[in-house]
Amino acid sequence: TAESGLAMWLSLLLFLLLPGPLPVAGMEDAAFPHLGESSQPPPRACPPRCSCPRVDTVDCDGLDLRVFPDNITRAAQHLSLQNNQLQELPYNELSRLSGLRTLNLHNNLISSEGLPDEAFESLTQLQHIYVAHNKLSVAPQFLPRSLRVADLAANQVMEIFPLTFGEKPALRSVYLHNNQLSNAGLPPDAFRGSEAVTTLSLSNNRFSYLPPSLPPSLERLHLQNNLISKVPRGALSRQTQLRELYLQHNQLTDSGLDATTFSKLHSLEYLDLSHNQLTTVPAGLPRTLAILHLGRNHIRQVEAARLHGARGLRYLLLQHNQLGSSGLPAGALRPLQGLHTLHLYGNGLDRVPLALPRRLRALVLPHNHVATLGARDLAATPGLMELNLAYNRLTSARVHHRAFRRLRTLRSLDLAGNQLTRLPMGLPTGLHTLRLQRNQLRMLEPEPLTGLDQLQELSLAHNRLRVGDIGPGTWHELQALQVRHRLVSHTIPRASPSPCLHCHIPNIPVSWSSNQNKKMLRVG
Repeated sequence: TAESGLAMWLSLLLFLLLPGPLPVAGMEDAAFPHLGESSQPPPRACPPRCSCPRVDTVDCDGLDLRVFPDNITRAAQHLSLQNNQLQELPYNELSRLSGLRTLNLHNNLISSEGLPDEAFESLTQLQHIYVAHNKLSVAPQFLPRSLRVADLAANQVMEIFPLTFGEKPALRSVYLHNNQLSNAGLPPDAFRGSEAVTTLSLSNNRFSYLPPSLPPSLERLHLQNNLISKVPRGALSRQTQLRELYLQHNQLTDSGLDATTFSKLHSLEYLDLSHNQLTTVPAGLPRTLAILHLGRNHIRQVEAARLHGARGLRYLLLQHNQLGSSGLPAGALRPLQGLHTLHLYGNGLDRVPLALPRRLRALVLPHNHVATLGARDLAATPGLMELNLAYNRLTSARVHHRAFRRLRTLRSLDLAGNQLTRLPMGLPTGLHTLRLQRNQLRMLEPEPLTGLDQLQELSLAHNRLRVGDIGPGTWHELQALQVRHRLVSHTIPRASPSPCLHCHIPNIPVSWSSNQNKKMLRVG
């Protein structure tokens, strides 16, 4: 009937509108917070005293830990345990952290016995491992294929294994300096399958010859401070991307190199062969070379033919060799048309080398035997900006008054430690720095200083000057000069016979300077 149908609809409506049954204990909705509870997520697990700034980072640096910390989250990707006292890595703890990308164990006490062979098997995502400054005697036999950077420097490593660094297609940088590696400890296949390594540091080890089979992808190779006496033929024939090669502080002799040693290094820019036993400049230098460091060898003569290929050379450093009067024949450096700096400190040259490259900007010749400076000795280098002839044997009588005439761009001239009794004539007017300390100067006259209105530093200490030896008007042109020290042991009076109108000379103590970091006059 109509009444019964209406009653049924009313009952259904009431059922929908009435509140539901009261909640029963144990049936709460876990998705909603309860009264008195925080809606924030629970704190992340972090080892005691460590910090965990992010869910994937655990930092336990410098806590004097002696035991590998527990409670490290499995989500950790970056773990730092450097600067502690750890002696071993427990395999069971390390194997849990399969997501690690960075493991820093720098500066602990970990020995090879404390680093089990299987320690890194489960770390399939590891990209950076730092185990420098520990006590490893051999490298780990296996490191993950995913590795990009490996630092095992400053241990006592004597042996590397084929899978320590081999078969690592993403490996970029390997640091093994300051260990005890010899050629016997580095297998020929040490880098097989690792064709992306750009930086390899093997300095401060015990190699007696340059290791063969190095990665062809190398850009920087450090082998300084070893016992290397030769580079085997072909050892560098594949390293066509090499830009920097460090071989200083070894035992290289002329017979340990040949004309092909460096000839295939078509990208080489920096070559350091200093502190060896070479008597000649190596042959076969590449055209790309910009910096050649040959200091502290036993080189007696530089032959033009040896430099013919290195036409791009910008800096040639030959300090502390045995170059005598015939050590740099006229034109020996002529092939180096782009040479910027020639460093000849501490040789036995008795004159400025002739026919130097025209574009030379810095000539550094202190501590030689140069006794004469002729009118045309510097004529070939009109673009010089720095000339250092300190501590030679120059006397005023043997410095020609036109010696500096063509050096219009010269900014720094160092003549300290010679035997000059008066200021040279014809000084370039653009000079900023003039050093004449430790000579035999007995007087200062205005004529040699005329026009030097850009001079900012004049060093005259340890000469034989007294206040009365300074002629009237001497300081008048030196408008840019500032004062730093007193003249000998006397105070310069404010009203001296030749007042320096622009130098602001007060009664000053020895260490006073009106602008110590910039312009100065050193006179005592």
